[in-house]
Amino acid sequence: MSRRRKSASPFRYFNSSPEIIRLAVMLYVRFPLSLRNVEDLLFERGIDVCHETVRLWWNRFGPLFAADIRRQRVNRMRGFKHWRWHLDEMYVKLNGEMVYLWRAVDHEGEVLESYVTRKRDKSAALRFLKKAMKRHGQAEEIVTDGLRSYPAAMKELGNVERREMGRWLNNRAENSHLPFRRRERAMLRFRQMKSLQKFASVHASFHNHFSQERHLVDRTTFKLRRSAALVEWQNLVN
Repeated sequence: MSRRRKSASPFRYFNSSPEIIRLAVMLYVRFPLSLRNVEDLLFERGIDVCHETVRLWWNRFGPLFAADIRRQRVNRMRGFKHWRWHLDEMYVKLNGEMVYLWRAVDHEGEVLESYVTRKRDKSAALRFLKKAMKRHGQAEEIVTDGLRSYPAAMKELGNVERREMGRWLNNRAENSHLPFRRRERAMLRFRQMKSLQKFASVHASFHNHFSQERHLVDRTTFKLRRSAALVEWQNLVN
C-alpha cells in the first residue's frame, strides 16, 4: 500500500516562522492599519520585515486563513434552525467609480457573504443570493431594504415569501458595514474590483472570528472567548 503523503506546509518557502506571518496578517486585516504601520509594530517587537513583505504575506495567506475560518463556521452552523439573514448593499468608490458591495449578515452579526458588482439590478442580486445559498443553505427569514432587485431575484428562487422589510429591521446589516468602512479609509480605498472582492471576503472572515460581542457579556466570559479565538487562530492551516 502506498503511504498517504502528508500535505505540504504553505509556509515551507518562507524564511519567517508561521507565528510571525500569522501575526502580520492578523494585524493588517483585522485592524485599520497601513502596511507601514504593521511594519513599525513588528519592528517594536524585534521583527524586521519590509511593508512589501507584509503585502505579500496577506495576499498569499489571507485567503487561506479566511477559507479555514469559513469552513469551520459553515460546518458549525449546518442544520441550524430559525436562521435569519440581513441583506444590504453598500457603495464603494473604485478609481472614482461607484460599485456595490453586497453583504449577507446573520442574526448574530456575522458576515456570511460579500460580493462586488458594478450594477444593482436583479441579475446582480440573483448572483449574490445564489452564491450565499450555495455555501450556507436556506435561511428561515431574509430581511432586506426597499430595493426592488431583492423581491425580483427571490421570486425567481422561490423564496420571496421569506422576505421581510421594515424601517429598522435591517439595522443589523447597516451596523455591520462600520468595521469595513474603517478599514477602507485606512487603505485609502481600492483600485481594482478583484482586490476589493478579495479583501472584503478575507476581512469578513477575520471580523467574524475575532468579534466576541464584548458589550453583551461579562468580562470573564469575554476573556475566555478571546483566548479560545486566539488558540483557534494559531492552529489555522497547520
